[in-house]
Amino acid sequence: MNSWLSAARPRTLPLALASILMGSFLAAARGAFRWDVFGLAALTTVLLQVLSNFANDYGDTVNGVDTTERTVAVRAVQSGRITARQMLRAVVFFALLALLSGFLLLYVAFHDGQLRDLLVFLGLGILSIFAAITYTVGRKPYGYIGLGDLSVLLFFGWVGVLGTYYLYTRQMDWGLLLPASSCGLFAVGVLNVNNIRDIESDRRNGKNSIPVRLGKVRATRYHWLLLAGGFMCAVVYVALNYQSVWQWLFLVSLPLLVRVGRGVARGQRPADIDPYLKQMALTTLLFVLTFGIGQLL
Repeated sequence: MNSWLSAARPRTLPLALASILMGSFLAAARGAFRWDVFGLAALTTVLLQVLSNFANDYGDTVNGVDTTERTVAVRAVQSGRITARQMLRAVVFFALLALLSGFLLLYVAFHDGQLRDLLVFLGLGILSIFAAITYTVGRKPYGYIGLGDLSVLLFFGWVGVLGTYYLYTRQMDWGLLLPASSCGLFAVGVLNVNNIRDIESDRRNGKNSIPVRLGKVRATRYHWLLLAGGFMCAVVYVALNYQSVWQWLFLVSLPLLVRVGRGVARGQRPADIDPYLKQMALTTLLFVLTFGIGQLL
């Protein structure tokens, strides 16, 4: 059981919930929150994240990226604690669970609405499952050619936030692209910390992530750009929609973002950088909570 819990990577779950929380806060600020939609959206997102983590564990080992040389954040299949066949079965099982949970979510949100909305979100759900699996699984995983950042920005930012907001309101507000981009850019920041930590092993094993392509120094500059971009999107949104000083509550997350940026820049070994992966995920969650509460107040 401990091996499966470790393979699920619980420290990534707060990040998975960030976009759901952001979309829910924004809907609640407009009086459109529903607990049944929130519960099923959160459940579906957690299942998708666990699915992605299991698929990543399986794919990186089968494709030879995670080898015995890996000593930090050792994977379950790589270490032999879980066999590749067992993990593949878990991937299929969680894909089915995520699909079932997604069906329930769409029924609750759209059972009295337009069929078009149902079909569009069903397509997005299937695409999310496909993206979660093919990041590292298959003959040409898109994560191995540096497209993981774009996928994370799309699903953890724009689709996650705007889609969640639409589930509540059945309206599309393109102004919400700013807070959605904040979530997405910070989520890419988490992935970037992970890829900077693994830069040497990924380079040796043919995983051409963005940090592998850029090198450590420029990947660190890229990280600062992600942090600054995400934070400025929130600043601009509040400035354009200002009503109360409480909307600036998210500023409390700035020192923590700076701390993560400095830690990643200074870290030289994987073990030095690894703690900032969890810190970046938790800081993103804190940002979302304070931003959302500020919108409500």
